[in-house]
Amino acid sequence: MATRVLQRLGKGLKQTKNGLQTNGHVTVVVRSLSANREDSWFKSLFVRKVDPRKDAHSHLLAKKEDNNLYKIQFHNVKPECLDAYNELCAAVLPSIHADPEYSCELVGTWNTWYGEQDQAVHLWRYRGGYPALTEVMNKLRQNKEFTDYRKERGKMLLSRRNQLLLEFSFWNEPVPRPGPNIYELRSYQLRPGTMIEWGNYWARAIAFRQENQEAVGGFFSQIGSLYTVHHLWAYKDLQSRENTRNAAWQREGWDEVVYYTVPLIQHVESRIMIPMKNSPLM
Repeated sequence: MATRVLQRLGKGLKQTKNGLQTNGHVTVVVRSLSANREDSWFKSLFVRKVDPRKDAHSHLLAKKEDNNLYKIQFHNVKPECLDAYNELCAAVLPSIHADPEYSCELVGTWNTWYGEQDQAVHLWRYRGGYPALTEVMNKLRQNKEFTDYRKERGKMLLSRRNQLLLEFSFWNEPVPRPGPNIYELRSYQLRPGTMIEWGNYWARAIAFRQENQEAVGGFFSQIGSLYTVHHLWAYKDLQSRENTRNAAWQREGWDEVVYYTVPLIQHVESRIMIPMKNSPLM
């Protein structure tokens, strides 16, 4: 090795702080190649191996047979304006939903009953993906009824936010259903890098939650707060929700899903929501 060679040649050499000196010349000591290899091996113990992936998780988890994009909106309304806000939405949003000029559909619109108060949640579907979203937004800017709606709505809101979502391939596509129902929106903030694991477990778990037709839709975020998952459920009332969730624990395999998915979660929030007037999901 290099250091051993220098040791053999070092007879009569005087060691200095920075190397070996002879006849006034400094010879720099070359570090052992074996030491380099030992350091590399030692460091490798603490380096996480990353499995190569050939595609984004959105392509692996989303439905291939359609090109749907979803937008979810959260509007926090001034408490004294909630009734007026609901009437305004009921007057304008269904007309956009019904107009064939707009390639979008109002999937559902709700007020939060338990959870964040004085809040409205709207879920839109754009058939055609991002181009459809862009086309609809451009057309709405030219729609006087909609621009007037936005101005009036702005006076009633404390804050608002939205996300663009894709739907999981193993979930149902949300379709209109008769009521009355209550809806639960469970929102999970996952640890970055765990979306594939979540999808793999829930692709099996969804079978445990289909007996009472409670599964409405499952989505994951693309723009907005990332690594967010939304599961939307429908129940007749709070007691049926309790009964349905308890029944899942009697199914073999459900406990395993919970055990392995809980560590993937950074934060979870549950909203119980009541459909607004003219919501397709009643």
